[in-house]
Amino acid sequence: MTGPKPDRTKRSSRTPTSRSAGRAARSTTKVTGGPTPAERNRLRRQAAAGRMFVPSALTILAICAGLTAMRAATTGDINAAMGLVVAAALLDGLDGRVARMMGATTRIGAEIDSLADAINFGVVPAMIVYFHLMDGQDLGWALALIYCCAIVLRLARFNTLLDDDEAPAYTRDFFVGVPAPAAAICALLPIGLAQQFGDGWWTSLPAVGGWLVLVAFLAVSRIPTASLKAASVPPRALAAVLILVAIGAALLLTFPYVLMMIAIAGYAAHIPFAWRSRRWVASRPEFWEDRPAERRAQRRAIRATGGRRRRPAIRKSQARLGLNRPTAPAPAQSPTDAGETP
Repeated sequence: MTGPKPDRTKRSSRTPTSRSAGRAARSTTKVTGGPTPAERNRLRRQAAAGRMFVPSALTILAICAGLTAMRAATTGDINAAMGLVVAAALLDGLDGRVARMMGATTRIGAEIDSLADAINFGVVPAMIVYFHLMDGQDLGWALALIYCCAIVLRLARFNTLLDDDEAPAYTRDFFVGVPAPAAAICALLPIGLAQQFGDGWWTSLPAVGGWLVLVAFLAVSRIPTASLKAASVPPRALAAVLILVAIGAALLLTFPYVLMMIAIAGYAAHIPFAWRSRRWVASRPEFWEDRPAERRAQRRAIRATGGRRRRPAIRKSQARLGLNRPTAPAPAQSPTDAGETP
């Protein structure tokens, strides 16, 4: 015996669900020829939020790595603390590049990155050095505070220089002073020496405190240092660079503190060359807009001609019009304005 048949008229006349309404909206969109302006704005906001998430997440991970490094130093696990500081430096180098590649550079992202640098490369290295080598010493605490304040001042000046739109193009190839990540690695050198060679004069309070003050001075100074953003590897040197990478990887796995000392020595050795290069290009306005590789080629050409300047190459459009590249005249300086303003 069969029951009564269901009334299909009631089923078809019920209120449509959200899923059916969505299908109806999509079919209407296909008929009209594209999404509505409201839907386009919603999709644009979702895409922007997705692009902003990745670099901001890298910055947050860098902060977590830095703070965990300080905690590891308080518990005596100094090797983990050093490794986490290096990880924070690597994440700091990645977040900005990822943001530029994804087109997600925002003002709030820049502020978060600056605050992360103040924590990871100012507070954390100073606290690690203090807890491991100067714990309980009032003078050591004062020297750690000096280093922290110097890094904060260095980052504040770096942010103001970013807003200078009138600066020549060549200034983007140099940092003013030692950047915060490099300063943090340099500040940890006494710990690397202690881990590799044991205690000695390099772990005494005068040596450690003097080194912290020296690194703090280099961070806030106006000494030019090279920016890795302007570095490029020529094709003929690619094999040699890969060999150096392999050597660095081998040292990192076997003698990490030796690699740290070599890296700091190499960085210190490059500073005179960076100062000389910046001074050379600053005195030649005709090369301000050239790329670093082009400027190096011009320097080699000038040395080959006995120090005489060569006129820059004229493009076809300039040659047809009979125009030369404009050169900015050197500004006249009074005796009181000859020095650089701090």
